Amino acid sequence: MAWFDARCPISPGLEGRSGLPGPAGGQTGQVTDVIRVDDPADPRLTDYLRLTDSALRTSLEAASGLFIAEGEKVIRRAIGAGYPVRSLLVTPDRVAGLADLTGAGPVYVIAHDAAERLAGYRVHRGALASMARRPLPGVGDVVAGHDRILVLEDLVDHGNVGAIFRCAAALGVGAVVLAPRCADPLYRRAVKVSMGAVFAIPYARMTDWYGGLAGLRAAGFRLLALVPDQSAAPLEKVPACGRVALLLGSEGDGLSARWRHEADESVCIPMSPQAMALGVDSLNVVAAAAVACYALMSGSGLSAGGR
Repeated sequence: MAWFDARCPISPGLEGRSGLPGPAGGQTGQVTDVIRVDDPADPRLTDYLRLTDSALRTSLEAASGLFIAEGEKVIRRAIGAGYPVRSLLVTPDRVAGLADLTGAGPVYVIAHDAAERLAGYRVHRGALASMARRPLPGVGDVVAGHDRILVLEDLVDHGNVGAIFRCAAALGVGAVVLAPRCADPLYRRAVKVSMGAVFAIPYARMTDWYGGLAGLRAAGFRLLALVPDQSAAPLEKVPACGRVALLLGSEGDGLSARWRHEADESVCIPMSPQAMALGVDSLNVVAAAAVACYALMSGSGLSAGGR
């Protein structure tokens, strides 16, 4: 039996070590500092305010050095990756499932309707965590020891960034490098869409868009620009040896002229002639990333070298 019965109300201000039963036999620990909060305007819940307001969240999270993990699986993956917990916000039916998070920090228990008023949407998964960010490593440190990496230029949709991280992690890409204007991989939607893959693959952000690729070339990477132009070399047929960096561009315009010019070679994913005749001349960036990651890691030409 779990140490906490979600059907039993928690009195405001009640803490986990001040009267609630301890862990049952076989459990590894308990959630500490369980606090019932009824008012969504409570200042202790500021970390979770208006989670769908992108402008507010970008400002608040940067200023406070935090990000939001949503859902039990993603929260556990964030903790497992070493990110410190600032607090958790859970609905009563989710408290027992988090009881093994020993010493995680304050756990604010809030009703579903109050959580919706606070966050700005229905928190279907019933669990959110405010996590402390860590300083990002430099690009050189992140790519060291990896021979196959992705480099993302100006992708601004958080869902797309999260999905690309999931593709990269699933297919064994060694690291991801972001241009300065790329969306934040730790934004709530990016983390959610990636299912926590943003914690599984190392990444860094360039500080210099104009000259950033030169640093990768100096580190021994061959730069391949993925473009929709079907006159470019098919990705799976490009012979490669040594270190390879695959460049992916923004959702609308693709790679900038600057980055295409800086690349060692442009490559494409061949489209069906029938599809081309119907005007379907490219894949969206997430689908293209999935195909490209597969080719990058297991294609006949790009399989040479390590990861």
